[in-house]
Amino acid sequence: MTDKKNFTKENKKQSIMSNTIVVALIAMICCALWGSAFPCIKIGYRLFEIGNNDPFSQILFAGIRFFLAGVFTVLIGSIIEKRPLLPNRKSAGKIVVLAMFQTIIQYLFFYIGLSHTTGVKASVLDGASVFIALFVSCIVFRLEKIMSAKIIGSLIGFVGVILINLNGLDFQFKLTGEGFILLSALGYAMSSVFMKRYSDVTSPILLSGWQFIFGGAVMTIVGMIFGGTLKITSVRAVFMLIYLALLSAVAYSLWSVLLKYNSVSKVTVYGFLNPVFGSVFSVIFLGETESFGISAVLSLILVSVGIYIVNRKEAGLDLKYKKYS
Repeated sequence: MTDKKNFTKENKKQSIMSNTIVVALIAMICCALWGSAFPCIKIGYRLFEIGNNDPFSQILFAGIRFFLAGVFTVLIGSIIEKRPLLPNRKSAGKIVVLAMFQTIIQYLFFYIGLSHTTGVKASVLDGASVFIALFVSCIVFRLEKIMSAKIIGSLIGFVGVILINLNGLDFQFKLTGEGFILLSALGYAMSSVFMKRYSDVTSPILLSGWQFIFGGAVMTIVGMIFGGTLKITSVRAVFMLIYLALLSAVAYSLWSVLLKYNSVSKVTVYGFLNPVFGSVFSVIFLGETESFGISAVLSLILVSVGIYIVNRKEAGLDLKYKKYS
């Protein structure tokens, strides 16, 4: 009787979490949270009095945020899976590899790069991670086939990435700004491939939470050793740090629940909203209206269309696979 009750309960949850409207709503919440990180990080720099030329304080700030995010993720994941998410010997090596790419490399370059460019540019350039991940998966690791729709979508997206860096006839590109954001995107691409491999045998929430903890701890120690400091100037500053940690934990946990009850392609198709939310929030909260001109709007459209084309094709393939499997 208990097994039947649990089966019925799980079926009901499956039905709710697979509903298209529910998936769309939760996915949009996740993207909105991730998009809000762009302006919130820059606001955090101001609140903690971290200058553009103080990279180790930026690294310290990022390290503390992701260490907290990891703790929150593990706690939320333990509640969802109704068991303590503790790593073992087999998962330890995977956690270290993921931490190197997903947290240390990705966010070390992202935090420094964001301090040397606008939130609008960073949000659109960060959208390039989708296309970089595609090429790494197809060409480097050969985990999937290259198809025309993927190539067309990637080209359209990268045209948008190039366009956001055009100012009249000048091509403005700083290595420590836009360049670091692209290197951050490369780190994300590599971590995505490893996460895809590792999550087949290990809980993705466990991997993500503990790699956040490990990577955040490493970044915190590096930042402190090289003189990074955080000045707690107000309660608002503390709340901003906690919010940044929570948004990563909550968004990832919600995203993972969607992935549990739906095909990957059905969920990831909403990823095109990340750069859109990032740019809109940068305009609202940072007042970067000068960065949100015609070229920025066009680039956002192109990046979003490119991501949609790539994921739409993947969704079609996934449905076809489910039908005949």
